[in-house]
Amino acid sequence: MTATTRTRYELAPAQARRITGNFLAGHPELRGRFVCAVAGPDTELADVGRALERQIFEHSFGNDAAVMAAEYGPYEANSLFFVVIDRRRRIPAGVARMIESTGRGVKTVDDAPQHIGVDIDTILAAHGMDGGLVWDCATLAVLPAYRGGRSSLIVSSLLYRTFLVVGGRRDVRHAVSMLDRGAYRNIGMMGTPLQPLAGSGPFAYLGSPENRAVYMDFPAIAPAVAAQAAVHREAGRLRPAVLRPSGLRRTLTRRVAATVSERVGTGKDLDELIVMLA
Repeated sequence: MTATTRTRYELAPAQARRITGNFLAGHPELRGRFVCAVAGPDTELADVGRALERQIFEHSFGNDAAVMAAEYGPYEANSLFFVVIDRRRRIPAGVARMIESTGRGVKTVDDAPQHIGVDIDTILAAHGMDGGLVWDCATLAVLPAYRGGRSSLIVSSLLYRTFLVVGGRRDVRHAVSMLDRGAYRNIGMMGTPLQPLAGSGPFAYLGSPENRAVYMDFPAIAPAVAAQAAVHREAGRLRPAVLRPSGLRRTLTRRVAATVSERVGTGKDLDELIVMLA
């Protein structure tokens, strides 16, 4: 990671198409509709990721370019971007940002004390963050057009799987995040072992009325998510008692969740879609 990083949160659609088009032209071997590029902070693809963050967060929480720059500016040089690209449309579909440090110096840990009433030293001690690499999953955003149907599963699952694959390669030991209500529910349903940061409860944060600060023992995530697939699969078996409309909906939801947990936990059909640029 570099010490100084230029940032752009405003990017015209034509510029984003040019950048993603150049990336795809440089990787003619890619197959399938979606691919996830792992980009460092000083790359044009990082600018595509920042612009997508801003677009989605401004629509959802009112966080415009000025807010994003103020909140994430101190962490730009230590950021790593996962940018999912729709190869068919040649546009970005989703993005996640990891902030890397060794405890202090990640946004979740730095921001948490004013919201949960616990100081940084106590937070670090509560989760044994006294050594080893820490990743802060600082943002994760998917365009609305990719949140429904099969593409929703692929785009979000690819972001989650990239987190596990790249984090494993970089020997990440601890992970933290600020999760809004929807993200907390979805990530928890996959089987991710989420611990409240220093025993904290929900609070308002950056436009989200119900946010949770969480800790994750990184090496434990992939096995737990893979194991959750079997739990969902068993719950998704058809039985006479679940054939009412509400029961059938829950059964189908469990079957979808089983597929997501299996793919994220094991990398099935996803690992070949990850391209390392950083």
